Amino acid sequence: MMTTDQGLLFGLLAVMLALFVWGRIRYDVVALGTLVVATFAGLVPADAAFAGFGNTAVITVALVLTISAGLTRSGAVAVLGKQLADGTDRVTRHIALVGGIGAVLSAFMNNVAALALLMPLDMQAARRARRPAGLTLMPLAFATILGGLVTLIGTPPNILIAEFRGREMGTPFRMFDFAPVGLLAAAAGLAFVALVGWRLVPRRDDDARGAGASAGDAFLAELVVSPGSGAIGRTVPEIEAEGDRAGLSILRLVRDERRINGAALATKLREGDVLMVEATSDGIEEFRVSMKLDFVGGKAAAMAEAGSRGLVVTEAIVTEGARIAGRSAQALGLGWRRRTILVGISRHGRRISRALRRERIRPGDVLLLLTPEEEAAEVIDWLGCLPVGDRSLSVTDTSRILPAVGLFAAAILAATLGLTSLPVAFGAVVLGYLAFRVLPLAELYAHIHWPVIVLLGALIPIGIAFETTGGAGLIASSLVAATDGMPPWVALTLLMVVTMTLSDLLNNAATAVLAAPVAVDVANRLGTSADPFLMAVAVAASCAFLTPIGHQNNTLVMGAGKYRFGDYWRMGLPLEALIVAVSIPAILYFWPM
Repeated sequence: MMTTDQGLLFGLLAVMLALFVWGRIRYDVVALGTLVVATFAGLVPADAAFAGFGNTAVITVALVLTISAGLTRSGAVAVLGKQLADGTDRVTRHIALVGGIGAVLSAFMNNVAALALLMPLDMQAARRARRPAGLTLMPLAFATILGGLVTLIGTPPNILIAEFRGREMGTPFRMFDFAPVGLLAAAAGLAFVALVGWRLVPRRDDDARGAGASAGDAFLAELVVSPGSGAIGRTVPEIEAEGDRAGLSILRLVRDERRINGAALATKLREGDVLMVEATSDGIEEFRVSMKLDFVGGKAAAMAEAGSRGLVVTEAIVTEGARIAGRSAQALGLGWRRRTILVGISRHGRRISRALRRERIRPGDVLLLLTPEEEAAEVIDWLGCLPVGDRSLSVTDTSRILPAVGLFAAAILAATLGLTSLPVAFGAVVLGYLAFRVLPLAELYAHIHWPVIVLLGALIPIGIAFETTGGAGLIASSLVAATDGMPPWVALTLLMVVTMTLSDLLNNAATAVLAAPVAVDVANRLGTSADPFLMAVAVAASCAFLTPIGHQNNTLVMGAGKYRFGDYWRMGLPLEALIVAVSIPAILYFWPM
């Protein structure tokens, strides 16, 4: 029978999971709020409420993020990946090559960072090959997720599962304990996405027109009728022919903050009218120049002091945790802070009803920015976005490659040989990066994704409460009862499927924290080793391929690949089935019950 504490905890967890799926409140705020309520309810001791922030798993994740930034700035990864942007390979070979490199990188650095490094190169290759970027971006995102299965530091769930095993069983999983199962699962998954998976990605009619085009292809943009414009005195239907030549659609007319629709579109345009248009970045610029229009705010705001080398229009992809995510350009003060104007937004083919400067930006959006040329890379970096095209996010100094790679390799070797713990080894790497100027001191904490750190720090005490109140035991007993009379591997498979399903809807770290105590409890009830169950949770929590919200990498490619929510399961469902089919026998062989 369920106790009062268990009932309270399950109720809190249900609310937390619902808010995670709803997605309107950022996940770290939800987790922190749940922790506070659980503490007030007496489910978490007050003196242990924030103990999770000192947990070695949290420290390790923060250090991995910092080291990933150092490897990026050193140019080590850029040197490896530049050769991939020639666009001459067939799709299968290209995905195998780029996805393979992405998987290797994500085994040793944050998998979001690995995708961020390779994504612009993949899109350049698509443009040069004149094929839709959507054919290769989703496979690349999945490949970088799969690579994280191989090592302890490849993905946060592995770090959390290793720490949980250390707390429960005395010794944590080591650096390459995940490799036997992870390598087989990653290799099978990569082969699938390269040979079959990309063929399951929907190709839409506009892909043929925009093959290899820019990130989101169709941007929504606002153009203002400026003095001397060729549109003055003409109606919207009269200038649509010019728009057609540029592949541009005029969606609506706004005058004095009021929309003009229907028959009123026959009204003659006058100075100050705003046209909402939809086209590629090239089409927008062609139409703007031919009609002598201006970008909204283009002359009155940041453009007055553009800089010595003029203006450029750049494209940038909004990442999870970017400075502009969840805020509008107006609220952020983009114009007066960075002399930059938001020219257009591409959002997975969805229409935007309000003025662009007041529209809240979402992760996965592709932004069209007008900025002083010499400040373009700095502005994109400040926003926390990814550049699209040949522009690098930050200037790399290849003379730092040797110390960056050497220190990192030495730390991995020292931790593998048991000379020191992994967090201590990585702490030494960060200090070495500062000493060799691989990372400037001013950026020491800039690359840590703080919402993830807060999420982990808040969830760990909740996970402990989930275990100590007996909540995990209730779920474990239900799972064991459902497989009563069957071989233990059936319970192992069921646990893996349930965990993988949760991970498609929740943050993978949250899934690992909640599923780990269930795994140990199931093993205890079955009288088997807990290791295969923990390994199954580690693999399943990281494999979220059915939805764009299951993993940050899925969200990151959504706008650039012009994917819809329902596109992911087409390749993701058979991929998840394949991962289960490969992983279960591998786990039973390498981690016998």
